[in-house]
Amino acid sequence: MSTLQNVLIGSVRTAVGWLPEGWLPGGRPDPLIGRHGAVGRQSALSDAPEKVTGAARFAADVAVDGLCHAALVHAPITRGRITRLDTTAAEAAPGVVAVVTHRNMPRVDSPALIGLSNPSAVGNSDLPILQDDRVHYNGQVVAAVVAETQAQADHAATLLDIGYEVTKAPTDFATAKASARTIPTLLYEPTQRAEGDAEADLSTSRYAVDAIYTTPWQTHNAIELHALTVIWEGDRLTVHDATQMIAPTATALAKMFGLKRENVRVLSPFVGGGFGGKGFWDHHVIAVAAARLAGRPLRLRLTREGVYRVVGGRSQTEQRVALGADAEGRFTALIHTGTSVMPPYSCSPEAFTLGTRAMYRSGSYLYSQRHADMAVVPNTFMRAPGEAVGTFAVESAVDELAHEMGIDPIELRLRNLPEVHPVTGVRFSQHALDQAYRDGAARFGWAERPATPGERRDGEWRIGMGCASGSFPYVRLPGASVRITLHRDGTAAVACSAQDMGMGTATVQTQHAADRLGLTPETVRFVSGDSDLPPAPAAGGSGQTASIAGAVMAASAKLVGELIRLAGNASPLAGLRAEDLHFDRAGLVAREDPARHESFAAILARANREEVSVTASGAVPMEMFRYAMHSTSAIFAEVRVSDVTGEVRVTRMLGSFDCGTILNPRTAASQFRGGMIMGLGLALTEETLYDERTGRIMNPSLADYHVPAHLDVPPIDVIWTGIPDPRTPLGARGIGEIGTTGVAAAIANAVFNATGKRVRDLPLTLDKVL
Repeated sequence: MSTLQNVLIGSVRTAVGWLPEGWLPGGRPDPLIGRHGAVGRQSALSDAPEKVTGAARFAADVAVDGLCHAALVHAPITRGRITRLDTTAAEAAPGVVAVVTHRNMPRVDSPALIGLSNPSAVGNSDLPILQDDRVHYNGQVVAAVVAETQAQADHAATLLDIGYEVTKAPTDFATAKASARTIPTLLYEPTQRAEGDAEADLSTSRYAVDAIYTTPWQTHNAIELHALTVIWEGDRLTVHDATQMIAPTATALAKMFGLKRENVRVLSPFVGGGFGGKGFWDHHVIAVAAARLAGRPLRLRLTREGVYRVVGGRSQTEQRVALGADAEGRFTALIHTGTSVMPPYSCSPEAFTLGTRAMYRSGSYLYSQRHADMAVVPNTFMRAPGEAVGTFAVESAVDELAHEMGIDPIELRLRNLPEVHPVTGVRFSQHALDQAYRDGAARFGWAERPATPGERRDGEWRIGMGCASGSFPYVRLPGASVRITLHRDGTAAVACSAQDMGMGTATVQTQHAADRLGLTPETVRFVSGDSDLPPAPAAGGSGQTASIAGAVMAASAKLVGELIRLAGNASPLAGLRAEDLHFDRAGLVAREDPARHESFAAILARANREEVSVTASGAVPMEMFRYAMHSTSAIFAEVRVSDVTGEVRVTRMLGSFDCGTILNPRTAASQFRGGMIMGLGLALTEETLYDERTGRIMNPSLADYHVPAHLDVPPIDVIWTGIPDPRTPLGARGIGEIGTTGVAAAIANAVFNATGKRVRDLPLTLDKVL
């Protein structure tokens, strides 16, 4: 996150802008775009039978002989150092195998922090992990106890006698924001962007709104708890992990423990939810070290409270949004500034202004944000990081401006949609948010929305409708590789270390590979979840599908050349070049003469080969520098608000999405709905409560931290434009996070339409509505 990074990215964008389009990935549309094959068809998850029958083995399910178990001990102080550490009672407790503290922990360096400069970096924090007696935040791990059973480990952990010297540290947001800092780079963009004098233009605008919006801390609560099973065999390490970053985790562990990379294997075939939280945390390093000290296979599974203490989440924000407009409703000024929390030892900014920069054009604008230092668990990315909370502020402000002007909120948005990226001036690769709005409004029945708040009633219930826009950038990560193997029996295997957290990676890539290779999905097997396979990037930023698809494209092109070499002069394809051929009918076919065809089986039989295999990496994602590429959404919500209690009930929601080609409607609809449900939690219930005196999380359980349950979730309808993006593999953009963006604002705007009460602070609890 440096000024140098800003200069480098800017230089690359400039250079790429001068190159002919045909030289770049996406310069020519993927030939599979618009082809009606396996891609685009409804298909159930390929691993569904294993999951519903209980055959799927998650990280904490792996059976290992001689397994021992670990429990973690967390610091109860804000910041300071350990002054007394007596492990005698714990070591003497029944079943205890080892007690790990900073006194006997192996010397390891902190992992490299996640960042654009190092795609293999995994660190969410650069704090030492049990390397000294220092405590940096309340909940930090200060010891681990290893025992024969989990119950014995949990009991012995309570017997450790630890004393602390406490030092003062920032633990309340109001104080910390006064000394907040501005970092040069916000993920991949300069933190500050400005055009014209937005403050002056705001003051002279015909219409204007200027307000502060706040969002709370939130914690990851995947149903599968973070867990790993660790096995040492000499200098070979095997880790069964619940992770979103298989290959990077293996690389990090090898470096930290001084091992050869090929001697570290991370396995994660099934992950029970990630959303940004299943990254690399302190418990990984502690478990691997503890297993080595114990000389036994070891399992460490975080408790639900342990997840709150170890794993960060979405940080608190305070945002100012100011909008000015002329008499025709054209934005004359757009200001989005504010403060979030990112301790100096963390690396995950809550980039709430990034999405705003692509959403609307304005005569002038100002985007900037600062980061406060608090002594808290390192924050991290959480589904639609930045965009989820940023759209709440901006889209609430747009709704406020529409009400002040007496104009329909959708019409105001449509008048200010950009034709090019409002900040960079770069062309959109494809952008049809206007169609998404019109389609969504017609389907939702937006015409029935009363223009005057509070008009619709049903007994004690006030009824209202709201809408909001969402945006999330397209990402295709570098370094994705796959291996394609064709067998003589006409089947194929596509392999990489990708992780599938339930979103259907294996299913969609099987469909894709079948179309790419001219096969049927039944004859293709997608193999993943193993760091010994060709490396795939971390599953994040809604970028895994495009990243792997780009690698499959590269490997299939390489495979054509290898098959031509094997076919020889006796083949009906003899004399043709790779560019003269394409895959079809389980073989290769001449583009100009479809009668010239030879099956994979025939080619391999002539070459006396049982199989042929190639490995390739996707092209550098230069399309991201040439075009503005964003998935977008129009979110609609209807609510009922009780006059008596202030209770908010969401009765129905609709998401209308513009995300390029939809590769599998069945899994896509599930992704969209899941994202919208997380947005529902953001809007109404989720809030991590910190004790501002000590920095300790006060509600570390699902009893006290409320996520939406089945009865909280209304009927959710999803539709999409289905317009392919001509610059991406398969014409697809990410769908994993766009469902969350805009939801909180749509619900808040519906509450205003129902009651006339504007709530600018999440969550929308009844005390704020009354």
